[in-house]
Amino acid sequence: MRKGFITLILAIATLNANAQIKLPAWLSNVKLSGYAQTQYQYTSQEGAKANSFNLRIIRMSLDGRIADDFYWKIQLQMNGNTSTLTSAPKVVDLFTEWQKFDFFKVKIGQFKNPFTFENPMNPIDQGFMGYGQNVQKLAGFTDRAGGHSSNGRDIGLQFQGDFLKNANGRNLLHYQIGIFNGQGINVKDIDQQKNIIGGIWAMPVKGMRIGAFGWTGSYARKGTWTEDNVTFNGVRKLAQNRYAFSAEYLVDDWTFRSEYIHSTGYAFAKTLTNTNDATASDCNLSSNGNKAQGVYALVIAPIVKQKCHIKARYDMYQPNGEINKMKSQYELGMDYEFTRNLEISGEFAHINDRSLVKHNYNMIDIEVSFRF
Repeated sequence: MRKGFITLILAIATLNANAQIKLPAWLSNVKLSGYAQTQYQYTSQEGAKANSFNLRIIRMSLDGRIADDFYWKIQLQMNGNTSTLTSAPKVVDLFTEWQKFDFFKVKIGQFKNPFTFENPMNPIDQGFMGYGQNVQKLAGFTDRAGGHSSNGRDIGLQFQGDFLKNANGRNLLHYQIGIFNGQGINVKDIDQQKNIIGGIWAMPVKGMRIGAFGWTGSYARKGTWTEDNVTFNGVRKLAQNRYAFSAEYLVDDWTFRSEYIHSTGYAFAKTLTNTNDATASDCNLSSNGNKAQGVYALVIAPIVKQKCHIKARYDMYQPNGEINKMKSQYELGMDYEFTRNLEISGEFAHINDRSLVKHNYNMIDIEVSFRF
C-alpha cells in the first residue's frame, strides 16, 4: 500500500513536470509538496543521557481539487522504523472535503482531530522542538490512553465552517465538530463506540482566537487483563472525556499562545507500539489513574521581522493530575529563516520531572527544516 502511494506521487510529479503531457482537467491543479526536519539533540537526564543526530520527520503530500468544490489530500510520513507503529512509514492524511460554502464544509477520511489550536499546526510553524506535552498526550499524538503514535489524527467525518462576518468581511466565529473511530490512524474501530470531538472559537480582532474544545468517547483494546486476581478476556473499553481552553494572538510577527487541557478517563499500562506484539492485547491499566491535565504558554518575538525570532515557552503536564509526577519544561530558543523554505532553530530547555529520582536535567535541541 505504501509503495503504491509513493509510486503514485512520483508518477504525478513526473507528469506535472512534463509540459508536453496534457493532464485530465480534474488533475490539472494537483500539487506535490513536503517538508523535512533534521535534528541534533542532547539530554543530560540521569540514566538516559543522549547525544545524537536524528531525522525527526519527513513528509510528502499530494493535494488538489475536483470540480472546484472538493478538496482532497494524501500525505505520507516516510521516516523511521518499519517494524513499529510509532515511527513506521505510514499514511497520516487521506481525506476529501466539500468546500462549496465557507459556513458549512464536510470532510471525510483520516485527518487531524478538531481539538486545540496547536494540533493542526505544521511542526515547523508550531515554533518549538515539539508540540506541548498536553497536546502530545491528550490530542491523539502518543495518547495518554495508550494509543499508538497517530500524529493527532483519527478516521472519521467532520463538519466545520466560519460565519458572522463583520463590516470588513472578516468572519468572527468558527466551529468544527466530528465523529471518529477513537482508535488512531490506520486502525478500525474496536468497541463500536465513536468519539465526538469539536470546538468553537471567536476572532474578535484580526489575529486573535479565543476557543473552547470538548472530547467524549472511548479507547479500546481486545485482549486480556487481570482485576482482583481474576483474569478477563475480551474487549476492554476506557471512557475518555476531555476539554480544552485556548487563546492565541498573532500581531506584527509576534506570537502569543496558551492552552489548558483536562482529561478524565483511565489508560492502558502499555502504549501500543506494534499490532503483532504483546502490547496489542495487554489490557491492564496504568497506575496513573483517571485524571490528567497540562498547560503551556509561549511567546515568539521578532528580532528581524519574518527572518529571525527569539522564543520562550513554559510547558507543564501532570499524567495523573497531581504534582508528584508533574513534568515542567522551561524553554528558550531562537530561529533564523534563510528563506520561507529553509530555517534553522535552536533551543535550551531546563526540565523538572518529579517522577524521576533526580528531577532536574537539561536538553539542547537544534533543527534544520526545509519545505518543497
